[in-house]
Amino acid sequence: MLAARASAARSASRIVRSFATVVDTAGVKVAAVDNGESTSAVTFLVKAGSRYENKPGVAHALQNFAFKSTNKRSALGTVRESELYGGVLSASLSREHLALTAEFLRGDETFFVDVISSFLTGAKFTRHELHEYVSPVCAAESAALASNPAGRAIEAAHALAFRNGLGSPLFAAEESEVTIESIKEYASSVFTKGNIAVLGTGISQEALSHLVEKSLASLASTGSPSASSTSYFGGETRVDSHGGPQTVFIGFGTTGAPTPELAVLAAHLSPQPSVKWSQGSSQLAAAIPTTASVQTVLLPYSDASLFGLLIQGQTSEDVKTAGTAAVAALKQAGSISGEEFTKAVAKAKFAAASASEARSGLVASLGPKVLGGASASVESVVSSFDNVSSSAFSSATSSLFKSKPTYVAVGDIKSLPYADELGL
Repeated sequence: MLAARASAARSASRIVRSFATVVDTAGVKVAAVDNGESTSAVTFLVKAGSRYENKPGVAHALQNFAFKSTNKRSALGTVRESELYGGVLSASLSREHLALTAEFLRGDETFFVDVISSFLTGAKFTRHELHEYVSPVCAAESAALASNPAGRAIEAAHALAFRNGLGSPLFAAEESEVTIESIKEYASSVFTKGNIAVLGTGISQEALSHLVEKSLASLASTGSPSASSTSYFGGETRVDSHGGPQTVFIGFGTTGAPTPELAVLAAHLSPQPSVKWSQGSSQLAAAIPTTASVQTVLLPYSDASLFGLLIQGQTSEDVKTAGTAAVAALKQAGSISGEEFTKAVAKAKFAAASASEARSGLVASLGPKVLGGASASVESVVSSFDNVSSSAFSSATSSLFKSKPTYVAVGDIKSLPYADELGL
């Protein structure tokens, strides 16, 4: 009865947030939505992630060259002018995309679109900026990752799961020798019209399309980086680490387009309660020691997904107890009750809708669709869960165990459990 009421309430009050139809503006995919916000944001999404790089670390270096010297303004000039407008510039890198974002007061879009586009069309890539600014930042970000057991586990898991392509390191290694020449070569191969999508919020489709057409007119129209289709392999590795919690990642990979069934599985296994300070009703939550944690991880890509459980604890024994419980819960997930399945679908739908409320989440979920020229809306993402049946969910869950798991242990490798000790 409660479930029926909740379903009826959702149907009656569903709010649709959609991008306008994706428009091909002189070879560049553009999509925008204007809901009357007092601030605007524009993201140039470039298919320039680490899976496409021509040399290890070059994508990471390219990210940190963003908003440095261009033919139009110096790095200092960009900072000063952006501050005068009160805007915020940022660059982020994933395994598939480089995102260049400007957030600003409504009406200042001409300046900020020009700032981003001038990097794409006229970056200078100077040697002194590489040595004085870019390389030190890359080194600092790589060092931060190396001191984070969870980050190290996820990175190692990608290398085991996919080897090349998606398995390429996200950040430059300390010994990487990235040169100006390799950065310029990579930039010229990825900064092409067909390899870029522009997404805007708080700005009209017409205004954004006009600015993009004008600012990117000099970009090459053809050419884009190529990558071989992804294959999943799996494997086991152990990384000795001192400091931080004992960490284990248990993962499985799939190939092909991401499916909502894995998101439902992640929601079902997550021990995160709906009410703060409560344990929740998850059987997994009750089996986890108070000094340990289990977090579900789902990383979808264009042609593959990595699903897993990140387990951390104060001691190796805590990790073993929590890991054993997590593996048991994963094996039993395919035969959950109808009520548990309904709850998992609802949690997955909420997580997807909630993530899309933030601008960064909106770009992450809909950006690849815009880049591919497909229609993009939050409703389409959320409604995809309506087509998930219990049989499809059970099939997707059981199929994970047909391939070799990806197992990474980071910490005291002498005492941390091996994969078979957790029931894998």
